[in-house]
Amino acid sequence: MELQHPLIANIKSIISEARAQVYRQTNTVLLQMYWDIGRLIVEDEQHGEKRAEYGKAVLKNLAEQLTLEFGKGFEERNLNNMRAFYRAFPIWNAVRTELSWTHYRILARIEDEALRQTYMRECAQNGWNTRTLQRNIDSNYLGRLLKVPESTPDAPQAKEFIKDPYIFEFLGIPHQGFTENDLESALIQHLQQFLMELGKGYAFVARQQHICTETADFFIDLVFYNYILKCFVLIDLKTTKLSHQDIGQMDMYVRLYNDLKKADDDNPTIGIILCTDNDETIVKYSVLAENERLFAGKYRLYLPSEGELQNLINDNRVRFELDAKRV
Repeated sequence: MELQHPLIANIKSIISEARAQVYRQTNTVLLQMYWDIGRLIVEDEQHGEKRAEYGKAVLKNLAEQLTLEFGKGFEERNLNNMRAFYRAFPIWNAVRTELSWTHYRILARIEDEALRQTYMRECAQNGWNTRTLQRNIDSNYLGRLLKVPESTPDAPQAKEFIKDPYIFEFLGIPHQGFTENDLESALIQHLQQFLMELGKGYAFVARQQHICTETADFFIDLVFYNYILKCFVLIDLKTTKLSHQDIGQMDMYVRLYNDLKKADDDNPTIGIILCTDNDETIVKYSVLAENERLFAGKYRLYLPSEGELQNLINDNRVRFELDAKRV
């Protein structure tokens, strides 16, 4: 293979950076234009005596004139999107211009302002494309976190990086009759989606990592490193309901990893047991209740309905509130 001349490499780098800069500038100008159009529409509507009827008539007429003058992109539906964009983000300086117009069309549909702002922040920080953003909204990504990330945290907390439940609808494996090895293999085959579902800061380290002591050999299903929390994250996969044995095993794995693998500048290791269901009594009276580095999370191989998902989340919130009171 012929080595690339430094001149070619340098020129390619300049072209790529210039194109990226043009895209960023164009995207910012486009968002500003749509935001300004939305603002003018809203302000004009506010002067109408019958806002709903008045606004509908104005938009239809406006769409016809703009389309005739400027072509596609100014249909009535898109003007409605611009109006919704301004209403959802009335302060221009708060708009994250690294996100696209399609991102904002999706975000503007979120009714709760605080939730909408948090999704915008997480989307920008984590580089979610529009498909991932829509999937995370549909799967209640933020609601499934044990603790919603703060906008300006003093220090990241483990609960901001742990979910319950996890949604693995992207695996495409049967909901029943699968083995732990089937689940593990499917997660590795869909590693990119798995990392996205795990959340920010995760990097894959190993599968079936061998831990050897003087008297025994152990194999950890999946090992990750979270560069934000600065710690290893061990994941043990189960195809059954959580048991005392599962918790004891993970507790031992974490202790072994801290002793044999963790570097001096790493934070203590986190252990996550992924199971089909939790047992309230086992969770309450095991080391999970007092160990802030051990977690048990349910997973689903399909995207639950909105009602089922909310019930799962509510159950978890009640359990964690009780745990907090006990502490």
